[in-house]
Amino acid sequence: MKRTEWFKRTFPVIEDNGLLPSIIERLCGTPARVEEIIGTLDTDLLTLKDEGKWSIKEEIGHLGDMEPLWSGRTDDLVHGETELRVADLSNQTTHNADHNSTKTIVLLQRFREQREAFVKKLSALTDEQLEKTALHPRLKTPMRIIDLAYFVAEHDDHHLSRVRVVIDNHVQHH
Repeated sequence: MKRTEWFKRTFPVIEDNGLLPSIIERLCGTPARVEEIIGTLDTDLLTLKDEGKWSIKEEIGHLGDMEPLWSGRTDDLVHGETELRVADLSNQTTHNADHNSTKTIVLLQRFREQREAFVKKLSALTDEQLEKTALHPRLKTPMRIIDLAYFVAEHDDHHLSRVRVVIDNHVQHH
């Protein structure tokens, strides 16, 4: 099955803030899903660079690397910025982090702690704060908190689906 590249994705504007609790639930569950997917995998598979792409550990590390951006963009919205802060589209943080040398348990715990802080921040927002809008710098579309939360959940799933591709490719060849 062909996957759409992340930078070719488009995202709908979500009108109903009543959907936010379900999106937050998705965000809460990502660390557990990561642990479930990789729990019994061999160390060699976790660091395998499949098709020249990131290893599973790098994919997981990347999720943690992105958490400060999501938190910062939430702050941008809350503080009434007109445009959300720009992401490093080259992913230098992930490329420079050497996640393959970091213990898997450390990557998982770091991501879990960061995600819990992000979810706590989202859950504490007022109805007024949920209505604020800022322009996404790459997509050039207005986003509210719910749109950002959906974007993050989709980003999580994009990378988890990539992890499954690595696992499936390995299983098919062994």
